[in-house]
Amino acid sequence: MSQEILIENEGGVRSIILNRPERLNALTDSIMAPLVDATADAARDPSVGCVVVTGAGRGFCSGGDIKNDRPPIVVDEGRGGRAEQGQTRLRAFMEAARLLHEMPKPTIAMVNGPVAGAGIGIAGACDLRFAADSATFLSAFDRIGASGDFGSTWFWTKILGTGKARELFVLGEKLDAQECLKQGIYTRVFSDAALREETLKVAKRLADGPRMAWRYMKANLNLAEDGQFEAALDQEALYMGLSTHASAQIYKAKKDAGES
Repeated sequence: MSQEILIENEGGVRSIILNRPERLNALTDSIMAPLVDATADAARDPSVGCVVVTGAGRGFCSGGDIKNDRPPIVVDEGRGGRAEQGQTRLRAFMEAARLLHEMPKPTIAMVNGPVAGAGIGIAGACDLRFAADSATFLSAFDRIGASGDFGSTWFWTKILGTGKARELFVLGEKLDAQECLKQGIYTRVFSDAALREETLKVAKRLADGPRMAWRYMKANLNLAEDGQFEAALDQEALYMGLSTHASAQIYKAKKDAGES
């Protein structure tokens, strides 16, 4: 794993840490590619019951690093020109947001400071967002003449509704942590000193909880965002049986093995 992505394991909790603190963890190719790998590994690792994403230093993620130089491209029939290659490159990196949203286990964004641009997409991809008092929230896309990436326009429309999402993106106003809590952007806000401890406390509880229930619960919640109501009822009926059956089998296996 790149040193620009750090991994920590505590019990069943996997922490993925963006590690460019000198740039407020702004995203470059060298951090985005291993971020995808890290989220994919966390998604498929059965030892991981909850995933926490955060940033090193005093910020979560300030978005894409527009000052970073990219290598020259080679235009050819297979790869196309700059526009085609840029779209292919960015879409591959945005898999990190999809994985955080869709992986069958709870994900928490631990927002330890400013978050902006693509960072709000990463935070929005997570199921929960725990923030420090010093955290802020800024779409910032209007400041660079950009439309939004990493699922940011999709996630925040789903989380807040279309009216509030349009306000965040079009007006581009910076919000402090308490305002974000009030508007439902952040799930909980803690003091800077307590953020890590409180986040890991919840993450460990989730990791130690009924993992099959989380798997099917999250699938139901994701379907509820877009699926038809009848399809949601069908899936709920199916997954209710699957989750309770799996939980009962796991309980019996632990009991047979003499575990508490």
